[in-house]
Amino acid sequence: MATSYDYAPLFRSSIGFDRIFNLLEDAQRGRSISDWPPYDIVKTGEDSYRISIAVAGFAQDDLDLTFQSNLLTVTGKRQEPSTDGYLHRGIAGRPFEHRFELADHVKVTGADLKNGLLSIDLVREIPEALKPRKISIQSEPSLAPSTAPAQIKADKAA
Repeated sequence: MATSYDYAPLFRSSIGFDRIFNLLEDAQRGRSISDWPPYDIVKTGEDSYRISIAVAGFAQDDLDLTFQSNLLTVTGKRQEPSTDGYLHRGIAGRPFEHRFELADHVKVTGADLKNGLLSIDLVREIPEALKPRKISIQSEPSLAPSTAPAQIKADKAA
C-alpha cells in the first residue's frame, strides 16, 4: 500500500526548496532500483565518506564515474566474453547504473579499483562564507562618538 503526498501547499509558501521536494517525490515513487551490484556507504570522518561498490569481473575501462550538479552516477558495462566452455556462470557481468544524490558542497575526491571493489572517496567542503563564525561581544556600544555642535566662543562683556 503506497501513500501519496501532495507537496503543492509547500511550493506555495517556500522558495528555493525545489530540490528537496523533488528528492522527496523521487523517494516516494516506487521506482524499481536494482541493488546490484551491492554497495556500502561509510562515514570515514566528520566530513568524509566512502562508497564501496562490489564490481567483481569489471576492469577499470568497463566503469564510468560522472559527477554533475550533486548527482554521482556510476555505470558499468563490460564486453561479454564468449560463453564457450562455461559449465556454470555465477559471476554476473550485466550492465549496471547506480545514482547517488549528494548534498550541497560534497565533492568527489578520488576513486580506486582494488580487489574487485570500487571505492569512491567523498568530502564535504563548506565554503568559508557559509561556515559559522564567532562574533565578539563588546562591553560598550561600538557607535562612533558623537560630536557636539560647534559653539562660538565670545568674550563676555563685563
